[in-house]
Amino acid sequence: MIGDHHPAARGERPGTRETVALLAGLMALNAFAIDAMIPALPAIGTELGVTDDNRRQLVVVTYMLGFGVGQLFWGPLADRFGRKPILAIGVALYAGFALLCGVASSFELLIAGRIAMGASAAVTRVLVIAMVRDLFDGEAMARVMSLVFMVFMLVPVLAPNIGQAILLVGPWRAIFWLLAGYGVAMWLWSFARLPETLHPEYRRPLEARAIAIAAREAASDRLSLGYTLAMTAIFGGLTAYIASIQQIVFDTFEALSMIGLVFAAVAAPMAVASYTNSRVVGRYGLRRVGHIGLLAFVAIAACHAALAHAIAEPLWLFAALMGLTMMAFAFTTSNFATLAMTNMAAIAGTASSVQGVAGTIGGALIGLVIGQSFDGSQRPFLIGLALCGTVALGFVLATESGRLFGAIDSTNA
Repeated sequence: MIGDHHPAARGERPGTRETVALLAGLMALNAFAIDAMIPALPAIGTELGVTDDNRRQLVVVTYMLGFGVGQLFWGPLADRFGRKPILAIGVALYAGFALLCGVASSFELLIAGRIAMGASAAVTRVLVIAMVRDLFDGEAMARVMSLVFMVFMLVPVLAPNIGQAILLVGPWRAIFWLLAGYGVAMWLWSFARLPETLHPEYRRPLEARAIAIAAREAASDRLSLGYTLAMTAIFGGLTAYIASIQQIVFDTFEALSMIGLVFAAVAAPMAVASYTNSRVVGRYGLRRVGHIGLLAFVAIAACHAALAHAIAEPLWLFAALMGLTMMAFAFTTSNFATLAMTNMAAIAGTASSVQGVAGTIGGALIGLVIGQSFDGSQRPFLIGLALCGTVALGFVLATESGRLFGAIDSTNA
């Protein structure tokens, strides 16, 4: 699948399967850092004196804000110095700040460490997408992105259970020690096996003017802007889910021991959907599959919100409907990310940064607003989720001039 014209094709390199596994493992650094912490939030609050349950959400949300801001820097650096050395620096910093969080003596220091940890982990989001764009085009890119996301989506199945297992035998700080160890392992693997994928002709100077021109191009391209805004809205719903799910399961449904099963019930369908997307996108096309996924997301989320207002929803039904909603979500993410990068080959690193900053920071802020509206029930979250999908659909309709399934203007392809 990696063509001979790519830099990665020269010399010894991992095969496609190892490449996908390696890139997915790098992306999973971020997922583990978020999801493994969720069962530990009550213990963190107790030890560090955080009495407001909603304030504990900052452990998740501030990480994502750091993750968003960090993307401003990694892309331009990778476009200048190459993917591999910049990735090594970012992953090393991730492991170091994980250790800092593990020894934090105050909630404020923990939050500062989480921001820095998120900013370091941002290198994985920026460079994984840039490297996939370096190596693949069009629907091949979407297939690989789907496979990366499939492995990435399996992490939320495992991470909360790993977090809970650690809490049974050790303190919450041990979760951060595990994250640091995982970071070291991924640093060694990527350093040993990952080739440099940046095309020599696409290497860009590290100058403010050149970065500004590239950023302006990414922000003004119709596909890049439209699908980035759509992803921002829909990622707001995902952030709200991550920030709220511990309180929903613990407080609303009073099922402390079920948090791992709920995560598995929601994340497993996402992994299945990502794999299915990799198989069908070549036949049906990026837009058709992605747009159907978004329409399904809006419909299921809206019906779920209405149902939760009409009946006393049991936990099993909440988990089942969230699984369906997030399955639809999975059909949008990799396809929308691919569409946003369609015209960005020459500035892949900077474009990935610009898109990632908008999507992550915007999504984190939206998720924070929804999460802070928690009132003891799941209803505010479900309403917010449906609104996020509706706004995303509006951006897609504007980007595609209202034609979700019709002929596509060649200038917008």
